[in-house]
Formats: sequence, structure tokens, C-alpha cells
Amino acid sequence: MKRTLDLTLSLFLLLVLSPLLLCIALAIRYDTPGPALHWSRRVGRDNAIFLMPKFRTMRLDTPQLATHLLQSPQHWVTPLGRFLRRSSLDELPQLWSVLRGQMSMVGPRPALFNQDDLISARTALAVQVLRPGITGWAQINGRDDLPIPVKVAFDAQYLHQQSLRMDLKILALTFWRVWRSQGVQH
Repeated sequence: MKRTLDLTLSLFLLLVLSPLLLCIALAIRYDTPGPALHWSRRVGRDNAIFLMPKFRTMRLDTPQLATHLLQSPQHWVTPLGRFLRRSSLDELPQLWSVLRGQMSMVGPRPALFNQDDLISARTALAVQVLRPGITGWAQINGRDDLPIPVKVAFDAQYLHQQSLRMDLKILALTFWRVWRSQGVQH
């Protein structure tokens, strides 16, 4: 049932939002030199590495680190990137990863390939068995504001309580949080 929801929702959203996706891609290309998409090496289900697309919000020479680990992250974010991050529009290309089966609409956010502390904490609680999501239980309970142990605790809670009803609740609350730009630091 979860995979059916993922396929249906991602395909529908990609079709409906395709004009917006094209406009964003063109705006990024106009704003700064370089590609509109950034393909980030992420950790997926069973700790397998996959390439996750996002709209590029940072300069091309940005180090491959989690944003909170960058020295003065605002220095690396492009002018348009600030808006895309606050509005979470930078996440829309991940619908492609959902369609391909690398991600789900709801699940733990995929860790960067080099976030060893997050990866090992999730593995210790068996969270790696879940397909990563565009949104998740931790995201609606704090997003960027949460320290890693708290994020992992929310991910583990989701692992044990996941259901269609919980996924629908998370999706609804995600739209509300995104609308209000809650929990976005950079």
C-alpha cells in the first residue's frame, strides 16, 4: 500500500508541478552559473548509497558537508537558494527518486554519505531498513532544529509505529510546516 501511495502521489505531483519545476530550473540557471540540479550522494535503504536530486541552492565550490557543519553556511547559499530552502521547493526533484523506488514520500530523511554519526545511530536502532523519505516524523517535529540523537529517536519511533494513517498525518503536517517555514535554519 505504501509503495502504491508513493507511485501515485509522486507521478501526480511531477505531472502537475512540471511547469513550476521548469521555472525553478530556469531561475537557478539565470541566478548563478552551473546546473539547476545538484545530485547528492545519500544513504538509502539498508545503507546503500544513491544519488538524490535537489534544486541547487549553493555555490558550486561548496564542500560536501551537512549544512550545519559548514563554517558560515549563509556564505555558501545562493540568493535564490535562500528562498528555495525556506519554501522547501529545493526538495521537489526528489519526487523522481520516489518514482524510481529509491525514496518514499514519508520516511527518515536520507543522510549524506559522510554523516557517519547519523548513519551509525540509525543502524544501531535498525532504522536503515526503511526507505528514506522526502518528509518524515523527525521533520515535522523539528526539522533542522533537532540534534542527531533526537532525530534518530523520532526515526525509530516511526519505524515501530508506521501506518498509512501516520503517513497521511505526516504529509498533512509537512505541508503546514512548509507553508509556515518552520524549522528551517539555512
